[in-house]
Amino acid sequence: MGLLDNGLKGSVMMGLAIGIGAAVLGPAVLPALAGVAKPLLKAAIKSGLLLYEKGKETAAELSEVVEDVVAEAKAEMDEGYEEAAPAATVAGATVRTTKPRSHRKNVKPEAKGEAGA
Repeated sequence: MGLLDNGLKGSVMMGLAIGIGAAVLGPAVLPALAGVAKPLLKAAIKSGLLLYEKGKETAAELSEVVEDVVAEAKAEMDEGYEEAAPAATVAGATVRTTKPRSHRKNVKPEAKGEAGA
């Protein structure tokens, strides 16, 4: 057990010495560290803000590209439905020639009382 006690004494003494040294040197060293750390912190914050702004711009550009592609796809779908109507009657095939409900514009549902009239 003597070996274990000596090992703990050395660790406790070393920790105590470090603590006392930090308490004595702390007030002298902290202002110097603060003088160096503040510009580094400001530079890091500026870099973060620039990166954030660049990310916002990139996201906005990507959003515009996606909106353009979606609009082109919808336009192609609309052309496909318009071209399918004559082809369906000529070939005699059973092809859906109307747009699905999700693509119809300005279609109002009929009122319950007007359906039978």
